[in-house]
Amino acid sequence: MTVRENLCPESKYSVKCPYSMTPVGICIHNTANDAPAKNEISYMLSNNNKVSFHYAVDDTEAVQGLPLNRNAWHAGDGGSGTGNRKYIAIEICYSKSGGARFEAAMKNAAELTARLLKDYGWDISHVKKHQDFSGKYCPHRILSDYGWDYFLNLVKTALAASEPAPAPPVVPELTDIGGHWAESEIRELAAMGVVHGTDGADGESLFLPERFVTRAETAVMIRRAIRYVTGK
Repeated sequence: MTVRENLCPESKYSVKCPYSMTPVGICIHNTANDAPAKNEISYMLSNNNKVSFHYAVDDTEAVQGLPLNRNAWHAGDGGSGTGNRKYIAIEICYSKSGGARFEAAMKNAAELTARLLKDYGWDISHVKKHQDFSGKYCPHRILSDYGWDYFLNLVKTALAASEPAPAPPVVPELTDIGGHWAESEIRELAAMGVVHGTDGADGESLFLPERFVTRAETAVMIRRAIRYVTGK
């Protein structure tokens, strides 16, 4: 998804975003029409209505219309309301008709939401819906056709996908198993992180394949194997 800017000129700050803001979360809306994101932002900036939002998101892109350090008039909770003064507003396009375009826009909005959560160091509890601030049935298409938890789960999935993959385990180069009848199995278990080597006198990594295994060591190896298979 492309994210681009079409920012409000400072000459219109007094109408669209008059207050500086340190955001504390994200508020999700549905546009209730079928215009694309670029049109939503262009229309918002072209009029003098005290209605504004930070992003509009459609099936191909997100367009930012306001700086994230300025407030927006979107939550319906008044001039001093927490939603209007403290929350980043995201409008999801194509909600009037719904369908495939709306679903794609919703997934893009979830990705944008996840990016913002990560940028600000927030967890999922910082994502709210318009309804939470004013009681308005919005985001209407999400609430009626999918449920709020469905959208939150999309955000969680996007957050998980953005996490870096864990570094692969360091596989010890065991120097005392060459030619051993169990060499291939030992090396396979070492690559899985189930068995480790022990330091030899000269700093080499030894497996000591003929040494007895204690009950404690057995328990640790079984637990590592379970973790490797289940991820838990």
